[in-house]
Amino acid sequence: MNKGGTKHVLGLSGGRDSAALAVYMRQHEPELDIEYFFTDTGKELPEVYEYLGRLEGFLGKPILRLNPDRDFDFWLKHYNDFLPSPQARWCTRQLKLRPFEQWVRPMLADGATVYTYVAIRSDEEYREGYSSKNDNLIVRLPFKQAGVDKAGVLEILEGAGLGLPRYYEWRTRSGCTFCFFQQKIEWVRLRERHPEAFEQAKSYEKDAVAHGSPFTWSQGESLDELERPERIEQIRAEHDSRLARIHSKTQVNPLRPDREPLDIDDLYGQAKVCLACHK
Repeated sequence: MNKGGTKHVLGLSGGRDSAALAVYMRQHEPELDIEYFFTDTGKELPEVYEYLGRLEGFLGKPILRLNPDRDFDFWLKHYNDFLPSPQARWCTRQLKLRPFEQWVRPMLADGATVYTYVAIRSDEEYREGYSSKNDNLIVRLPFKQAGVDKAGVLEILEGAGLGLPRYYEWRTRSGCTFCFFQQKIEWVRLRERHPEAFEQAKSYEKDAVAHGSPFTWSQGESLDELERPERIEQIRAEHDSRLARIHSKTQVNPLRPDREPLDIDDLYGQAKVCLACHK
Protein backbone atom coordinates (compact mmCIF):
# COMPACT_ATOMS: atom_id res chain seq x y z
CA MET A 1 0.00 0.00 0.00
CA ASN A 2 1.28 3.43 -0.84
CA LYS A 3 2.81 5.27 2.09
CA GLY A 4 0.60 8.35 1.98
CA GLY A 5 -2.63 6.56 1.19
CA THR A 6 -5.10 7.68 -1.45
CA LYS A 7 -6.54 11.18 -1.83
CA HIS A 8 -9.46 12.31 -3.97
CA VAL A 9 -9.75 15.97 -5.01
CA LEU A 10 -12.19 17.84 -7.22
CA GLY A 11 -11.68 21.41 -8.37
CA LEU A 12 -14.68 23.71 -8.70
CA SER A 13 -14.69 26.77 -10.94
CA GLY A 14 -18.04 28.17 -9.83
CA GLY A 15 -19.40 26.97 -13.17
CA ARG A 16 -21.95 24.44 -14.30
CA ASP A 17 -19.98 21.33 -15.23
CA SER A 18 -17.69 21.05 -12.21
CA ALA A 19 -20.64 21.65 -9.87
CA ALA A 20 -22.57 18.87 -11.59
CA LEU A 21 -19.56 16.57 -11.25
CA ALA A 22 -19.39 17.25 -7.51
CA VAL A 23 -23.09 16.34 -7.22
CA TYR A 24 -22.59 13.27 -9.40
CA MET A 25 -19.66 11.97 -7.34
CA ARG A 26 -21.55 12.46 -4.08
CA GLN A 27 -24.51 10.54 -5.48
CA HIS A 28 -22.64 7.74 -7.26
CA GLU A 29 -19.52 7.26 -5.15
CA PRO A 30 -20.49 8.49 -1.68
CA GLU A 31 -17.87 6.25 -0.08
CA LEU A 32 -15.08 8.47 -1.46
CA ASP A 33 -13.86 11.18 0.87
CA ILE A 34 -13.46 13.85 -1.80
CA GLU A 35 -11.84 17.17 -0.98
CA TYR A 36 -13.50 19.94 -2.96
CA PHE A 37 -11.46 23.05 -3.68
CA PHE A 38 -11.82 26.42 -5.39
CA THR A 39 -8.86 28.54 -6.43
CA ASP A 40 -9.93 32.10 -5.76
CA THR A 41 -8.35 34.84 -7.86
CA GLY A 42 -10.13 37.54 -5.87
CA LYS A 43 -11.63 38.84 -9.11
CA GLU A 44 -14.58 36.44 -9.36
CA LEU A 45 -18.17 37.39 -10.03
CA PRO A 46 -20.30 37.69 -6.87
CA GLU A 47 -22.63 35.11 -8.44
CA VAL A 48 -19.78 32.60 -8.29
CA TYR A 49 -19.41 32.92 -4.51
CA GLU A 50 -23.17 32.68 -4.05
CA TYR A 51 -23.34 29.48 -6.08
CA LEU A 52 -20.42 27.91 -4.22
CA GLY A 53 -22.28 28.56 -0.99
CA ARG A 54 -25.35 26.76 -2.29
CA LEU A 55 -23.20 23.88 -3.49
CA GLU A 56 -21.61 23.55 -0.05
CA GLY A 57 -25.10 23.19 1.39
CA PHE A 58 -25.84 20.30 -0.94
CA LEU A 59 -22.49 18.57 -0.43
CA GLY A 60 -22.70 18.93 3.34
CA LYS A 61 -19.05 19.89 3.61
CA PRO A 62 -16.99 23.03 3.02
CA ILE A 63 -15.28 23.82 -0.24
CA LEU A 64 -11.65 24.64 0.48
CA ARG A 65 -10.59 28.04 -0.85
CA LEU A 66 -7.10 27.96 -2.30
CA ASN A 67 -6.20 31.62 -2.26
CA PRO A 68 -3.00 32.39 -4.12
CA ASP A 69 -0.36 33.91 -1.90
CA ARG A 70 0.02 36.69 -4.45
CA ASP A 71 -3.03 38.22 -6.06
CA PHE A 72 -3.90 39.39 -9.57
CA ASP A 73 -2.45 42.85 -8.99
CA PHE A 74 0.89 41.39 -7.89
CA TRP A 75 1.21 39.21 -10.97
CA LEU A 76 0.08 42.03 -13.27
CA LYS A 77 3.04 44.08 -12.03
CA HIS A 78 5.30 41.03 -12.30
CA TYR A 79 4.38 40.78 -15.99
CA ASN A 80 5.10 44.48 -16.57
CA ASP A 81 1.39 45.41 -16.60
CA PHE A 82 0.80 43.27 -19.68
CA LEU A 83 -2.71 41.87 -19.61
CA PRO A 84 -3.20 38.11 -19.76
CA SER A 85 -4.48 36.90 -23.10
CA PRO A 86 -5.18 33.69 -25.02
CA GLN A 87 -1.52 33.86 -26.12
CA ALA A 88 -0.17 34.49 -22.61
CA ARG A 89 -2.42 32.92 -19.99
CA TRP A 90 -0.37 33.89 -16.97
CA CYS A 91 -3.55 34.35 -14.93
CA THR A 92 -4.42 30.65 -15.19
CA ARG A 93 -0.86 29.59 -14.51
CA GLN A 94 -0.25 31.83 -11.50
CA LEU A 95 -3.72 32.18 -9.98
CA LYS A 96 -5.26 28.77 -10.67
CA LEU A 97 -2.64 26.09 -11.32
CA ARG A 98 0.09 27.35 -9.01
CA PRO A 99 -2.09 27.35 -5.85
CA PHE A 100 -3.28 23.84 -6.71
CA GLU A 101 0.27 22.62 -7.15
CA GLN A 102 1.31 24.15 -3.83
CA TRP A 103 -1.63 22.50 -2.09
CA VAL A 104 -1.20 19.02 -3.57
CA ARG A 105 2.61 18.92 -3.39
CA PRO A 106 2.81 17.84 0.29
CA MET A 107 0.36 15.00 -0.38
CA LEU A 108 2.52 13.70 -3.19
CA ALA A 109 5.67 14.20 -1.14
CA ASP A 110 4.16 11.97 1.54
CA GLY A 111 3.75 9.24 -1.07
CA ALA A 112 0.01 9.60 -1.56
CA THR A 113 -1.75 8.70 -4.78
CA VAL A 114 -3.97 11.67 -5.66
CA TYR A 115 -6.93 11.28 -7.97
CA THR A 116 -8.18 14.56 -9.41
CA TYR A 117 -11.63 14.58 -11.01
CA VAL A 118 -12.24 16.80 -14.04
CA ALA A 119 -15.64 17.61 -15.57
CA ILE A 120 -15.00 16.85 -19.24
CA ARG A 121 -18.35 15.73 -20.66
CA SER A 122 -18.97 12.86 -23.06
CA ASP A 123 -19.95 15.32 -25.82
CA GLU A 124 -16.65 17.20 -25.58
CA GLU A 125 -13.32 16.39 -27.05
CA TYR A 126 -10.75 15.88 -24.34
CA ARG A 127 -8.96 19.11 -23.63
CA GLU A 128 -5.90 18.99 -21.45
CA GLY A 129 -6.56 20.94 -18.29
CA TYR A 130 -3.64 19.90 -16.16
CA SER A 131 -0.64 17.69 -16.74
CA SER A 132 1.81 16.53 -14.13
CA LYS A 133 5.15 14.78 -14.26
CA ASN A 134 4.23 12.99 -11.05
CA ASP A 135 2.86 9.53 -11.75
CA ASN A 136 0.93 9.61 -8.46
CA LEU A 137 -1.29 12.47 -9.63
CA ILE A 138 -3.96 10.78 -11.73
CA VAL A 139 -6.68 12.55 -13.74
CA ARG A 140 -10.13 10.96 -13.77
CA LEU A 141 -12.94 11.91 -16.22
CA PRO A 142 -16.15 10.44 -14.75
CA PHE A 143 -18.52 12.13 -17.19
CA LYS A 144 -16.57 10.77 -20.14
CA GLN A 145 -16.66 7.28 -18.69
CA ALA A 146 -20.37 7.42 -17.80
CA GLY A 147 -21.53 9.10 -21.02
CA VAL A 148 -22.83 12.27 -19.33
CA ASP A 149 -23.35 15.07 -21.87
CA LYS A 150 -24.54 18.66 -21.52
CA ALA A 151 -28.18 17.63 -21.16
CA GLY A 152 -27.11 15.17 -18.48
CA VAL A 153 -25.30 17.93 -16.60
CA LEU A 154 -28.46 20.06 -16.59
CA GLU A 155 -30.50 17.12 -15.32
CA ILE A 156 -28.04 16.54 -12.49
CA LEU A 157 -28.18 20.17 -11.35
CA GLU A 158 -31.96 20.43 -11.64
CA GLY A 159 -32.40 17.14 -9.80
CA ALA A 160 -30.21 18.39 -6.97
CA GLY A 161 -32.26 21.58 -6.69
CA LEU A 162 -29.26 23.73 -7.56
CA GLY A 163 -30.01 24.81 -11.10
CA LEU A 164 -27.49 27.02 -12.83
CA PRO A 165 -25.34 29.81 -11.42
CA ARG A 166 -27.16 33.12 -11.86
CA TYR A 167 -24.52 34.51 -14.18
CA TYR A 168 -25.66 32.03 -16.85
CA GLU A 169 -28.50 34.49 -17.42
CA TRP A 170 -26.05 36.76 -19.21
CA ARG A 171 -22.72 35.04 -19.79
CA THR A 172 -21.11 31.62 -20.08
CA ARG A 173 -17.69 32.15 -18.53
CA SER A 174 -17.05 31.61 -14.87
CA GLY A 175 -13.81 32.81 -13.39
CA CYS A 176 -12.55 36.37 -13.44
CA THR A 177 -14.96 39.20 -14.13
CA PHE A 178 -12.75 40.33 -16.99
CA CYS A 179 -11.94 36.98 -18.58
CA PHE A 180 -10.43 37.69 -22.00
CA PHE A 181 -12.40 34.78 -23.48
CA GLN A 182 -15.64 36.72 -23.10
CA GLN A 183 -17.54 37.58 -26.23
CA LYS A 184 -18.26 41.24 -26.86
CA ILE A 185 -21.93 40.84 -25.86
CA GLU A 186 -20.70 39.52 -22.51
CA TRP A 187 -18.58 42.62 -22.01
CA VAL A 188 -21.65 44.75 -22.73
CA ARG A 189 -23.61 42.77 -20.17
CA LEU A 190 -20.81 42.97 -17.60
CA ARG A 191 -21.01 46.75 -17.96
CA GLU A 192 -24.74 46.56 -17.24
CA ARG A 193 -24.68 44.00 -14.42
CA HIS A 194 -21.44 44.95 -12.67
CA PRO A 195 -20.41 48.43 -13.81
CA GLU A 196 -17.75 48.72 -11.09
CA ALA A 197 -16.03 45.58 -12.40
CA PHE A 198 -16.20 46.92 -15.95
CA GLU A 199 -14.60 50.18 -14.82
CA GLN A 200 -11.83 48.28 -13.06
CA ALA A 201 -11.19 46.28 -16.23
CA LYS A 202 -10.93 49.55 -18.17
CA SER A 203 -8.42 50.87 -15.66
CA TYR A 204 -6.26 47.76 -15.96
CA GLU A 205 -6.44 48.00 -19.73
CA LYS A 206 -5.39 51.65 -19.86
CA ASP A 207 -2.40 50.97 -17.60
CA ALA A 208 -1.42 48.01 -19.74
CA VAL A 209 -1.57 49.96 -22.99
CA ALA A 210 0.44 52.77 -21.40
CA HIS A 211 3.13 50.20 -20.54
CA GLY A 212 3.24 48.86 -24.08
CA SER A 213 1.01 45.82 -23.75
CA PRO A 214 -0.04 44.53 -27.20
CA PHE A 215 -3.28 43.12 -25.79
CA THR A 216 -6.65 44.60 -24.89
CA TRP A 217 -9.28 42.62 -23.00
CA SER A 218 -11.50 42.30 -26.06
CA GLN A 219 -9.83 41.45 -29.33
CA GLY A 220 -9.52 44.32 -31.77
CA GLU A 221 -10.79 47.17 -29.60
CA SER A 222 -10.45 48.73 -26.20
CA LEU A 223 -13.25 48.76 -23.66
CA ASP A 224 -13.52 52.52 -24.15
CA GLU A 225 -14.25 51.87 -27.82
CA LEU A 226 -16.55 48.94 -27.06
CA GLU A 227 -18.77 50.95 -24.70
CA ARG A 228 -19.57 53.74 -27.17
CA PRO A 229 -23.38 53.82 -27.56
CA GLU A 230 -23.28 53.18 -31.29
CA ARG A 231 -20.88 50.25 -30.79
CA ILE A 232 -23.05 48.72 -28.06
CA GLU A 233 -26.04 48.99 -30.37
CA GLN A 234 -24.08 47.24 -33.12
CA ILE A 235 -22.94 44.45 -30.78
CA ARG A 236 -26.50 43.89 -29.60
CA ALA A 237 -27.81 43.76 -33.16
CA GLU A 238 -25.15 41.25 -34.20
CA HIS A 239 -25.91 39.10 -31.17
CA ASP A 240 -29.66 39.19 -31.79
CA SER A 241 -29.05 38.17 -35.38
CA ARG A 242 -26.97 35.18 -34.29
CA LEU A 243 -29.63 34.25 -31.75
CA ALA A 244 -32.40 34.40 -34.35
CA ARG A 245 -30.43 32.12 -36.68
CA ILE A 246 -29.88 29.59 -33.90
CA HIS A 247 -33.56 29.65 -32.90
CA SER A 248 -34.62 29.07 -36.50
CA LYS A 249 -32.50 25.91 -36.66
CA THR A 250 -33.21 24.33 -33.27
CA GLN A 251 -36.24 22.90 -31.52
CA VAL A 252 -37.55 24.75 -28.50
CA ASN A 253 -36.60 23.15 -25.19
CA PRO A 254 -39.87 23.00 -23.20
CA LEU A 255 -37.88 23.36 -19.99
CA ARG A 256 -36.28 26.63 -21.18
CA PRO A 257 -38.70 28.13 -23.72
CA ASP A 258 -37.90 31.78 -23.06
CA ARG A 259 -34.16 31.58 -22.65
CA GLU A 260 -31.42 31.93 -25.20
CA PRO A 261 -29.22 28.87 -25.81
CA LEU A 262 -27.37 27.95 -22.67
CA ASP A 263 -23.88 28.53 -23.98
CA ILE A 264 -22.59 31.64 -25.65
CA ASP A 265 -20.33 29.12 -27.39
CA ASP A 266 -23.39 27.82 -29.26
CA LEU A 267 -23.60 31.22 -30.92
CA TYR A 268 -19.94 32.11 -31.40
CA GLY A 269 -18.15 28.77 -31.58
CA GLN A 270 -16.22 26.88 -28.95
CA ALA A 271 -13.33 28.83 -27.50
CA LYS A 272 -10.18 27.12 -26.27
CA VAL A 273 -10.90 28.06 -22.70
CA CYS A 274 -8.91 27.22 -19.59
CA LEU A 275 -10.43 24.21 -17.82
CA ALA A 276 -9.32 25.49 -14.43
CA CYS A 277 -11.53 28.55 -14.88
CA HIS A 278 -14.35 27.51 -17.14
CA LYS A 279 -15.48 24.02 -16.14
